[in-house]
Amino acid sequence: MNIKEIDQKYVANTYARFPVQIVSGKGSIVCDETGKAYIDMGSGIGVTAFGIADDAWKAAVIAQLDKLQHMSNLYYTEPCAKLAQLLCERTGMKKVFFCNSGAEANECAIKAARKYACEKKGAEYYTIVTLVNSFHGRTVTTLAATGQEHYHELFQPLTPGFVHAPANDIEAVKAAALANKTAAVMIECIQGEGGVIALDESFVKELAAFCAQEDILLVVDEVQTGNGRSGKLYAYMNYGVQPDIVSTAKGLGGGLPLGATLFGEKTQSVLGSGDHGSTFGGNPVSCAGALSILGRIDDALLAQVKEKSAYVFSELTGAEGVESVSGMGLMIGIKPVKPAAEVVDLCMQNGVLCLTAKDKVRLLPALNIPMETLQQAIAVIKAACK
Repeated sequence: MNIKEIDQKYVANTYARFPVQIVSGKGSIVCDETGKAYIDMGSGIGVTAFGIADDAWKAAVIAQLDKLQHMSNLYYTEPCAKLAQLLCERTGMKKVFFCNSGAEANECAIKAARKYACEKKGAEYYTIVTLVNSFHGRTVTTLAATGQEHYHELFQPLTPGFVHAPANDIEAVKAAALANKTAAVMIECIQGEGGVIALDESFVKELAAFCAQEDILLVVDEVQTGNGRSGKLYAYMNYGVQPDIVSTAKGLGGGLPLGATLFGEKTQSVLGSGDHGSTFGGNPVSCAGALSILGRIDDALLAQVKEKSAYVFSELTGAEGVESVSGMGLMIGIKPVKPAAEVVDLCMQNGVLCLTAKDKVRLLPALNIPMETLQQAIAVIKAACK
């Protein structure tokens, strides 16, 4: 059997895979088993922030592998401590909990929000308000937080205590929060799986002011939007607000599993010894890779992200066969006239790998994709949309 046949026989049937086997790559170019090259415009769904086999990331990971590949959280390790320090210094947050994925980072955020509200207001203050069209993960609790009913249908009963309100409707969110004994409001500044839709700045600012006034925690899910993807280090920074809790993952590890939950002034001491934990959280190899990634997401790189974003928007907005372009930074959704899956298939045939999000073609290229490579990919995408 070939690899595709082995996969189909032995791997759980949870993914509708594209008919391509990727075997190697460098930067923003990947190759299949036949040697055909593709421009990677998905970066592993926003994970390989500096592309495939990035030299600096690889060197950091290998150096750490030669020292210590794992140690339990009963002991101190340098990469974990230094990554927490760097995250706090870059964000103004105060403490960090490390885990392995975005869903786990959101689970931690939810636990911390509920404990904060329980201690401050009472055990009945456990409701979390999230937005319609949101996506927060695939565990039973983060599915409940996800504001898309079709994800809920087969897995009832989900964890109780979640209410969904329309995005960009501040009065609806306020009403939902005040009608329930609410611990937190949890948002994505750009709804990724929901169609790559950025929230309105006025909505986010009004929401932050409301949460502060009512002592309701503002939790921002930066799993996909974070780590330079939006043109700022974290997407909430585009809105001039300071969350109480931030969750992140994906691009932070550069290709190794790593999630993080960041706690602000109000929440830094909520979780105490024994309240939460993770066997692999803060893994020294993953953290060493993340230090390499985070240390290179500087102002110069972020300026390039914005420049490349402006290029993509200008090329595709109003192009033949394109209804609209949405998103921010290098997190971009293209709504074509023809079905998005058809556009993605045509792009694949012509050497460009794209993603979808609802009825849109979704682009999440490496932050450092060369402009020439980006231009080649956009030309293929434009032709596929016609």
